[in-house]
Amino acid sequence: MRIKNTELRCENGDITKVKTDVIVNAANSSLLGGGGVDGAIHRTGGPLILDECRKIVDRQGSCPVGEAVITTGGKLPAKFVIHTVGPVWSYGKNNEEEKLRKCYRNSLKIAEDKQLESIAFSNISTGTYGFPKETAGRAALDEVKKYFIQTPDTTIREVVFVCLDDENFEIYEELLESEK
Repeated sequence: MRIKNTELRCENGDITKVKTDVIVNAANSSLLGGGGVDGAIHRTGGPLILDECRKIVDRQGSCPVGEAVITTGGKLPAKFVIHTVGPVWSYGKNNEEEKLRKCYRNSLKIAEDKQLESIAFSNISTGTYGFPKETAGRAALDEVKKYFIQTPDTTIREVVFVCLDDENFEIYEELLESEK
């Protein structure tokens, strides 16, 4: 699907292999790596990513839910990694959807500030953090669409939702198709 000059698409695969200017990591608040996608990004990208994350933590402390920071991509095909901390699902009792939307909004703002042209998102909070996949997919797509409608002169020309599992891929495919 296209919004103004930006193409939105999804693919099934490994975000550490995606060739975009920046990938978005579903990080934990310590920024020091962890399991799942976060661990894979740190392992594949190498120690430079962790070094920069440590400097960020030394400077500002942990990264709050909904916020985002940027580091080098290290050995990844992407030049940069945006680390954003998604919410843990609490059955909608703690404003989790708005916090998730903030992850996407802040990541796009950072990419725009760096004048990047392509960004790939992992499925933030849908793994260990337990966010319902369909609710997360709708919030992600809605927030990304809203960003490009409100930011007509963006440098970002491509957004890729990289789905690690078939269920997320089918959800994003269906959501993108229904928007055409």
